[in-house]
Amino acid sequence: MPKETPNIPDMHAIVGSHDIVFITLDTLRYDVAQALYQAGELPVLGRLLPPGGWECRHSPATFTYAAHQAFFAGFLPTPAAPGRHARLFASAFAGSETTSPHTFTFEQADLPAALAARGYRTICIGGVGFFNKQTALGTVLPSLFQESHWSAAMGVASRHSTQKQVALAVARLAEGEQRTFLFINVAALHAPNRAYLPGCRSDTLDSHAAALRYVDGALAPLFAACTARAPTFAIVCSDHGSAYGEDGYRGHRLAHDSVWQVPYAHFFLTPHTISQESPS
Repeated sequence: MPKETPNIPDMHAIVGSHDIVFITLDTLRYDVAQALYQAGELPVLGRLLPPGGWECRHSPATFTYAAHQAFFAGFLPTPAAPGRHARLFASAFAGSETTSPHTFTFEQADLPAALAARGYRTICIGGVGFFNKQTALGTVLPSLFQESHWSAAMGVASRHSTQKQVALAVARLAEGEQRTFLFINVAALHAPNRAYLPGCRSDTLDSHAAALRYVDGALAPLFAACTARAPTFAIVCSDHGSAYGEDGYRGHRLAHDSVWQVPYAHFFLTPHTISQESPS
């Protein structure tokens, strides 16, 4: 039996009774995310995170496409501690050592298809190029969902991308009461992020942090809409980090701690309360 991650909820009780919101903060580093939490500079996410802040986890991959293929098969970032850790979701296969009685196991190849088969409306709001639907490769991940959205205003070159993504998400959530699986790939932290720090001429850890401050504020209307709409289970994490010169490395798609270590959190949003605890 795999080791249970602390406070892992019973996903069988959640699937079908809750909306599920999955947000990837593309390229966000764990050390930057945790430093901002500890400094009190994440007023929106900070009140939803458990005591102590972000959990440090290891990404299954070092760049967006590979990480999200793993995520949608149920391989979310793994707790950064030895042992076999139970997963929230798992596409069934013989010999899996990371499923538990609390794991929602499905026969489909990916989570969007599994939730759609159980009556969910599945929505993808893209950010970085792997979600832009402008090429065959950029269509692979969005095609897993019943509906998918992307525009240049939601991409890496847009200064207000997260606000645009959140406005669209809120509008889509307002259409009907069907259980919904909403996925958002937030592009603002990805290079180039220098625009979030006035006077910055090149991307740095400081501009990376400034982008996270922007994202934190921009997510507030989404969490408010979820709280008002239905009981919601939210997952917020990074897909990978990015090096800014450590040991001579820059960027990602490389094996360095600045890339492997990512922040992770899951929490509940309900119409009446916002809590990290599982509903009774």
